Amino acid sequence: MVTFPANSYIIVEGKKDANNFYIIREGKVRVTRETAVVGEDPNQVLGPGDFFGVVAAMSQHPQIESATSLTNVSLISVSYDQFGTLIQKSTAVAMNIIRFFSMKLRQFDTTITRLSFRNAVEEDPNELFKIGEYYFQQQNTSHASFAYQSYLKHLPNGQFVPQAKLRLQTMNQPFQAAAIDYTKFNRNYKDSEMIFCEHEPGKELFILQSGKVKISKIVNQNEVMLAVLQAGDIFGEMAILDNKPRSASAVAAGDVELLAINKANFEGMVKAQPQLATRLITLLSERIWIAYKQLANLLLKDPQGRIVDTLMTLAEKNRIKVTPKQAYNFEIGTKDLLKMVGLTDPKDELIISDIMKNNKFIRMDMGKIVCSDMAELEKLVQFYHKKANMENKLKKLK
Repeated sequence: MVTFPANSYIIVEGKKDANNFYIIREGKVRVTRETAVVGEDPNQVLGPGDFFGVVAAMSQHPQIESATSLTNVSLISVSYDQFGTLIQKSTAVAMNIIRFFSMKLRQFDTTITRLSFRNAVEEDPNELFKIGEYYFQQQNTSHASFAYQSYLKHLPNGQFVPQAKLRLQTMNQPFQAAAIDYTKFNRNYKDSEMIFCEHEPGKELFILQSGKVKISKIVNQNEVMLAVLQAGDIFGEMAILDNKPRSASAVAAGDVELLAINKANFEGMVKAQPQLATRLITLLSERIWIAYKQLANLLLKDPQGRIVDTLMTLAEKNRIKVTPKQAYNFEIGTKDLLKMVGLTDPKDELIISDIMKNNKFIRMDMGKIVCSDMAELEKLVQFYHKKANMENKLKKLK
């Protein structure tokens, strides 16, 4: 138990080595972020039973929020290594955090998708037919069949039922896919086999036991690769936690073995295996941290600011110590870095040249970007964020 008098800072955005999160017992706490998230109250007021600081504590990354006490407050302080014990004592707390995180992550992802892909479509089973059409045009029979069959399954009276059936007949595919035995936890998929499709209603989350899984999304008639998952990763949790359709597709990259957990047994599994909840909340914390950093990056107008901020995020993801004269090789070239911030014109390489010209601690070595002083890079990133915040404040005053 810890207490803070009114008007005290409890956690500060950007602070490192954040090992504890807090559950409010008594009093009120205000939580704020430097970067506003669309649809989120910029000044959230929390009360008894609410929690904060979980993302940083569980991901072991710097804080992404600040919290101040509005009144005298009494808090339960929980460290990273105590989380398993907390779950065993109160599964409800773990479930509340997981549900809250899933909602928060969906909110962040929606905002990022809107800013990155302006023509992206909200998740909707009606869109399954269009996904099928995309893969049909790409002559990807297996993925097209999966999407058409899913459309017929979930929308048997849908507008495009005749067209979907005609496409399946053309490809000599059945109208119904092989039935899935949802009572079995273990699933196996072959290379390039679709596990689930974007816009499809979801019933399960998956833990990747072996192999790799590609996560992708169709945007503007192009398949955009979002991630490649490795053994130990959890995916598909958003659909079973917030009852919304899949936001992306998952495809086996090589032979894959999965552990499937459905809505019905999820809470029981969390209670029986606290390590599952710890792993899931750690994963969600990591994703929320990355999503918030992406969002903050997208709101930087200066392309040089976006580039150096992306470098800093890469270093933080790899938990590189930010100290004076600390060197780090990012193991990426200029083209890869530009792709990460959505800059594809060959002329954009001049932006990186200007950064290196004006900041000698950033240079190229054997085709890779290297920083010779991480503390200086951090100062440079802070300069661009302060500049952006000042510009936003001036815009609001106008």
